[in-house]
Amino acid sequence: MLTTIIHKTMNNILITGGNGQLGSAIREIEPNFPNYKFLFTNKNNLDITDHISVKEFIENNNINTIINCAAFSDVDKAESEIKLANAINHLAVANLAKLSKDNKIKLVHISSDYVFDGSSKKSYIENDEPNPKTVYGKTKLDGEKAIRKVNPNNSIIIRTSWLYSFFGNNFMNTMIRLAKEKNDINVVSDQLGSPTNAGDLASLILNILPSINNKKVELYHFANEGFCSWYDFAKAIFIINNIDITLNPIDSNQYPVKAQRPKYSVLDSRLIKNKFNQSILSWEESLKLLRN
Repeated sequence: MLTTIIHKTMNNILITGGNGQLGSAIREIEPNFPNYKFLFTNKNNLDITDHISVKEFIENNNINTIINCAAFSDVDKAESEIKLANAINHLAVANLAKLSKDNKIKLVHISSDYVFDGSSKKSYIENDEPNPKTVYGKTKLDGEKAIRKVNPNNSIIIRTSWLYSFFGNNFMNTMIRLAKEKNDINVVSDQLGSPTNAGDLASLILNILPSINNKKVELYHFANEGFCSWYDFAKAIFIINNIDITLNPIDSNQYPVKAQRPKYSVLDSRLIKNKFNQSILSWEESLKLLRN
């Protein structure tokens, strides 16, 4: 995990998507940041698409920072639930950006590698041209554009990829569950990306918060160092957890899904690493920290 730095300035932080992977990871390290007051919300107690509701929440709780972890992240379901995906990934983001600007609130928004089409042969940097191929990717990109258009001070966008943790639905948890149900598993081997430990992303966000000071929205990539295929990722999960199972590599066309996955979505994290002087573990090292 990233080294935790204790900060002296009290900060009232609204965490949207508080029950998701990243929100849960922030909750887990909350005790390491005693000068931060976290208010975790979810879709049941705060509708982030509702301007009035969020405005009242901000005013009643003296919020000065928003970390937007909320997302419609079911990539396949988004293909048929376009309106809902757009509301959460785009319209809600525009709402948070406007409120951040009006109330001089620091905003950290989480975006995705799915804004790219996966045709690159080298790691994606922040200036590479987005070209999403899915509803999920398009709505996440629209969310980014919304923040840029409103342009609240002290706001950043962090794109991440292949997020996993002990919390919720993710590749690691799915593999461990399937291993209890099956003797062999087929996993795609021709899609490459950077697995990201949600705990590492959570630590980075909280560590860099005091250093976010900009007039124009800044964009960064964050993923654990290195890359692999889904097959390689699954293999490492099973080895680390001492799970004996037959793992079969397959091509993407052997695993049909509604939404097209990027063949290559490796993110280059050097910009955020250098700007904020943060160390980043390799995906293999970070995965070992979540050994069952």
